Amino acid sequence: MNIMDFNVKKLAADAGTFLSRAVQFTEEKLGQAEKTELDAHLENLLSKAECTKIWTEKIMKQTEVLLQPNPNARIEEFVYEKLDRKAPSRINNPELLGQYMIDAGTEFGPGTAYGNALIKCGETQKRIGTADRELIQTSALNFLTPLRNFIEGDYKTIAKERKLLQNKRLDLDAAKTRLKKAKAAETRASSEQELRITQSEFDRQAEITRLLLEGISSTHAHHLRCLNDFVEAQMTYYAQCYQYMLDLQKQLGSFPSSYCNNNQTSVAPVPSASSNVIGSSALSSTSGLVIASPTNLIDLKECSGSRKARVLYDYDAANSSELSLLADEVITVFSVVGMDSDWLMGERGNQKGRVPITYLELLN
Repeated sequence: MNIMDFNVKKLAADAGTFLSRAVQFTEEKLGQAEKTELDAHLENLLSKAECTKIWTEKIMKQTEVLLQPNPNARIEEFVYEKLDRKAPSRINNPELLGQYMIDAGTEFGPGTAYGNALIKCGETQKRIGTADRELIQTSALNFLTPLRNFIEGDYKTIAKERKLLQNKRLDLDAAKTRLKKAKAAETRASSEQELRITQSEFDRQAEITRLLLEGISSTHAHHLRCLNDFVEAQMTYYAQCYQYMLDLQKQLGSFPSSYCNNNQTSVAPVPSASSNVIGSSALSSTSGLVIASPTNLIDLKECSGSRKARVLYDYDAANSSELSLLADEVITVFSVVGMDSDWLMGERGNQKGRVPITYLELLN
């Protein structure tokens, strides 16, 4: 027998098997043939595997939506993953907002309260963006990848073996049907032999499928550990964001709360726990601290003396004519004739330079 004859006979046998299965399946659907039922334990395992597959896909897809709300970005990442290439790094939404804020604050002037506040907010947003990026990377590695590996690996193997079991069951039931229809003794003997073979193959495939399905419990235990990793990653992310915003709130809390539109001179916030209600032109005294009000600052500019002032928050000098400041340090300030109303002259040791009024609290 040459190779061509062997291939022709094999194709004919495969076609005959396929036709036999198709006939058996059709007759079962029409109620004209009996169907061998799987045992209850195997049916429960199959149901558990299918349920695990369905919910794993839903959880995985929704987690991807949570971590990356942009559908176009998700599609792009999917394509790069299928091509086994690394997706290009892109700026995320918090980072983009942060950059806009920093650029706006620089444009308005870091020496102004609003400009400086925008810069502080922008820096915080960029830190949140970095934390967001770390959450995505950690969750993809420790949570999404194991779920995807189950769908694309273990479950595909289960589905393949389940399909083989279905075919072996159809072969078994077709053999039973042929045995029932056998009349002659020779035909009946041949049908009985065929039934023993198909029964053995069905039992062996059922055992293989059962062993694979019993591994679903181990899959659940593994996915539980991955879920804990995901929760820890989220906990770290939200704790970072909370701390970033808490720090930002403290910084913004020391910023001047209102402005005089005519001369841009500010009124620093009065501590709510120990202050009295005062007019905009009055001075508030809290443990020797004099809060800078418009009248107070104007008086300082009109006098020739100097005063001590506490710095509210950090300030980086824009040029050599200005003096860099550190939050909470105490410097000496005094007015200079002809200087812009938003500025005073500051002095620290032998260092001297212009400082923005809105960064100061005058001391007695």
